[in-house]
Amino acid sequence: MGMGKRMNLRARIGAATKQAMKDKDATRLSTLRLINAAIKDRDIAARGEGGEGSGVDDAEILSILGKMVKQRRESARTYEEGGRLDLAQQEEAEINVIEEFLPRRLSEREVDTAVENAVSEVGATSIRDMGRVMGVLKARHSGQMDFGAVGSKVKARLAG
Repeated sequence: MGMGKRMNLRARIGAATKQAMKDKDATRLSTLRLINAAIKDRDIAARGEGGEGSGVDDAEILSILGKMVKQRRESARTYEEGGRLDLAQQEEAEINVIEEFLPRRLSEREVDTAVENAVSEVGATSIRDMGRVMGVLKARHSGQMDFGAVGSKVKARLAG
């Protein structure tokens, strides 16, 4: 693939971090630093597993970002239930920063279409093919869908 206009995620996050420093935007900067730290942790772990020296790729970074959003959604919900709206808002602010680097979430209909495409692509006929279908979806739509929810959709589709 050509280098085109799309900077890779690592470069985009780095550029955003520098900009936040210039803008003295503390909330944004602290969130970007958390993202960078999470990526560094993964790089180190990957090297330990004998991964190549350049660190984790965009797909891996998307998965890290997705997890970070999920954790913050759960925290925000807990804070809201506990009446700590200030803390809930802080989590929401961090989610907004992280989501800038995630691809747009697919709508329900787009998810259904993606599932159909993956099923026909691997020629899935039974629940035994579920892993292959999920593999295609994860490779193609990392960060765009909730794979927990999609898993039950695929299961229902293949069981039918």
